Amino acid sequence: MARDVEGHQAGTEVPGGPHEGGVFPPFDPNNFVAELIWLAITFGAIYYLMSRVALPRVAKILATRKDKIDSDLAAAAKAQDDAAAAAAAHEKTLAAAKAKAQELGQAAHAEVQKQTDARRATLEAELNGKLAAAEAQIATTKTAAMANVDSIATDAAQAILQHITGKPADPAAVSAAIAAAKA
Repeated sequence: MARDVEGHQAGTEVPGGPHEGGVFPPFDPNNFVAELIWLAITFGAIYYLMSRVALPRVAKILATRKDKIDSDLAAAAKAQDDAAAAAAAHEKTLAAAKAKAQELGQAAHAEVQKQTDARRATLEAELNGKLAAAEAQIATTKTAAMANVDSIATDAAQAILQHITGKPADPAAVSAAIAAAKA
């Protein structure tokens, strides 16, 4: 091999160090027994730690999570049942309130109708009384007017006859003629 100026060897060989020319230690048949023993010890230790420490903790965490999820689901189901019961109670209360309001409205309507009917009856009675009084007054006035009609008719007939004939008319003859005309 050729050496360069600084004393390095040129080439494609890799410097080997203390194991130069030997077998890779894990594949050395002289070390198989020791390696298998250490493999068994390591595997046993890892198995022991996993089975006694890590896996029980994971199992406990999973059980705790499952219990928490189950309790949350149970609480949610209970809350849903409570909400349904509250909604049913609310609907029942609302229906009762509507029925009570309708009953109160009908009672108020009946009371107002009763008061209106009583007032109308009072007004009708009052108006009928006024109408009867007015009819009585009209009848009285008519009777008084009719009593005066005979004297007015007699006076008018005498005045007309005197105006036409120029002579005063006989009051008894005029009264007899008016009485005959009325009958």
